[in-house]
Amino acid sequence: MSEGKIITILLDDLYIVDGYNANKFRLEGEWRYSQQKLNTIVDNKEEIVISKIPFRPNHIKEGGEPKKMKNLISVAHYGMDTYEDATKESITLFGENNFDYPKPEKLISVFVGAVTEENDLVLDSFLGSGTTAAVAQKMGRRYIGIELGNHAYTHCYPRLKMVTDGTDQGGISKAQGWKGGGGFRFYELAPSLLKKDKFDNWVINKEYNADMLAAAMAKQEGFTYCPDENIYWKQGHSSENDYIYTTTQFMTVEMLDAIHESMNEGESLLICCTAFQKECKARCTNITVKKIPQMLLGRCAFDHNDYSLNIINLPSMEEEDDDTDNLAAENDADSKSPTDTKQTLF
Repeated sequence: MSEGKIITILLDDLYIVDGYNANKFRLEGEWRYSQQKLNTIVDNKEEIVISKIPFRPNHIKEGGEPKKMKNLISVAHYGMDTYEDATKESITLFGENNFDYPKPEKLISVFVGAVTEENDLVLDSFLGSGTTAAVAQKMGRRYIGIELGNHAYTHCYPRLKMVTDGTDQGGISKAQGWKGGGGFRFYELAPSLLKKDKFDNWVINKEYNADMLAAAMAKQEGFTYCPDENIYWKQGHSSENDYIYTTTQFMTVEMLDAIHESMNEGESLLICCTAFQKECKARCTNITVKKIPQMLLGRCAFDHNDYSLNIINLPSMEEEDDDTDNLAAENDADSKSPTDTKQTLF
């Protein structure tokens, strides 16, 4: 029953999908339109929108804009769980409640059910105690949850473990017939690759070691990072015989030939480096050489403040054919001091 002076009674259950009712239903009330007028509107397939309490139908005339229901909970669901119910759920799961306004699973399930279907993807950028992810799992939705707080470890992870192994029987579990199943992946965000030093210059974060840079490059190029224990240049692969090798060394013909001699028949390799001799570009048909992209390296050096170890930043070899530029690069590389070579990663 609606509120206010206009009394409206919903005679049938109402199901909302994507913000609209998904089933036929009957209303009983006192409106400005007669039953005959309402029947005419329906017979003409003209739109009637019910947007809010007092649940009064609005006739959308030609050229008018339909409105979505604004109050899904109070109109369609009575006896909705409250913060108090969510607090009880939290205490049952964790033995305590560390959140001021926890959301009950039933409430979240109404929203998820209204705008998604099974196997749809649900995103919660502030996962909190993991309620949205738990509900999505129980309702057969895929999900992504993001949480920067420590409760990603103390609440979200253990809660989803209980959901998947079936020990969580609270919330909407019984309504969904949830007995456990499925799984999830838990990722930790890596530190920023770039940061600014005390001179306000961008440098590669010292937390990034050789392996992390190689892994970032492998992902950038669509390879799976999986270093070989015995062969240094096999850092990742995209297929059984296609590999990637990332290095901050200046790639010379001699270095390329040494790698080529160690390759087996049918193998191919992508080499990503800071710079390389022009002759490397087309020297081997099964080896592709390219620069580490600006977005990953740019004019960055590894974390230091005296700038004695600047990494050479040359134009992309794919864009340069001028011998003078390449000669300058080779001379610059040859003139490095022994200290400079310590920035070599692989």
